[in-house]
Amino acid sequence: MTDMRSSRIECLDGLRALAAIWVLVGHCLLLTGWQIPVVGEPDLGVDLFIMLSGFLMVFHYQLRQDKEPWQRPQTWLKFWTRRYFRIAPLFYVMLFAALALGPYLYDCRIIIDDFLSRSHQAPERYLDGGLKNIVAHLTFLFGLVPNLAYRTPLPDWSLGLEMQFYAVFPAVMLLVRRLDWIRSAILVAAVGCAIVFAMRLLSIHFPMPSFLPLKMQIFLCGMLLAGIVHQTQPRPILYLALALLLAALPFGGDYGLGKLLVREALVAGFFALVLYRMLPGRAGTLARAIAVTLSNRFFHLMGELSFSIYLIHLLVLQPVAAFIISQYGNELAAPLRFAMVVAVVLPTVTLLSWITYNLIEVPGQKAGRFVVQRFGRKGGAAALERTPAE
Repeated sequence: MTDMRSSRIECLDGLRALAAIWVLVGHCLLLTGWQIPVVGEPDLGVDLFIMLSGFLMVFHYQLRQDKEPWQRPQTWLKFWTRRYFRIAPLFYVMLFAALALGPYLYDCRIIIDDFLSRSHQAPERYLDGGLKNIVAHLTFLFGLVPNLAYRTPLPDWSLGLEMQFYAVFPAVMLLVRRLDWIRSAILVAAVGCAIVFAMRLLSIHFPMPSFLPLKMQIFLCGMLLAGIVHQTQPRPILYLALALLLAALPFGGDYGLGKLLVREALVAGFFALVLYRMLPGRAGTLARAIAVTLSNRFFHLMGELSFSIYLIHLLVLQPVAAFIISQYGNELAAPLRFAMVVAVVLPTVTLLSWITYNLIEVPGQKAGRFVVQRFGRKGGAAALERTPAE
């Protein structure tokens, strides 16, 4: 980062890439029966994605706040339009592909679960092609309903969560303008905790943390970091301390001591990479070197493909894992099974992601910018410039 007010931060592409690869490799480990601490926990990779999302939304808000004041509902509409066209085009294509492949993928999963002596996943996750389920996913409302939140072969529960975050984001930013970052984050987290506590009293259980109050604290970690970047007199230690406390809240996933420590490390590492200029001596030098490495051409490409990699990988992984298990079974040790699966899945998913990125994601983002520019012209505002890493 050459300037704290720069429109680009070096490490973001690399962190997106690492999060996508983490989720892919973690699922490869789970479906081949090999265990590696931390790496074999794909939900931690999703938490990294969530922190990045919270950071990016605030960061772009700060870049645009002069030309797009958040007091205007038109600004909210532009924000929602950008986010919809960023997520929806690829998701819709992959949703119908997943529903069409559902019976085949369910057979593959039965092979895997039987081999690993695990209970079978609910068949409706793979076989529910009903209108109710499809409409809930097309409208992104599925994350609000426990019975629909985990109902396709995709890892799309986090997309429903993401859309809920986008829905409340303008209100959170208006709250920050009225109060400040610290008080606003505490208030929003307290409301989330109260909702989670009420859910427990009412015995409401989500199979995955697809309901925003279950993960709002992780979004807030990224938001707090972005809140530091454009301040003239930042208080990084206070913001970091609050983020660490939020990341320690015991809900929204498995929360043993090991996972707690990893989540705390993710928050601290994220802060260090983005704010390395605030770190003293060798710590700042090391953090800068890592941040610059995460901005190289490889990480930039993989960061661009990260959303496609995330959505596509299970559709490739489960057939590949089932094939290797059915062909070789216990003839292969778990590490070798894992290595063979990764050797096939990673390049295949990367190639498919490059294709879908260019044929679906890029045109979708262009369509979103076109619609936003039309809003701008109707409202008398100038056409918006594209900001990077969005």
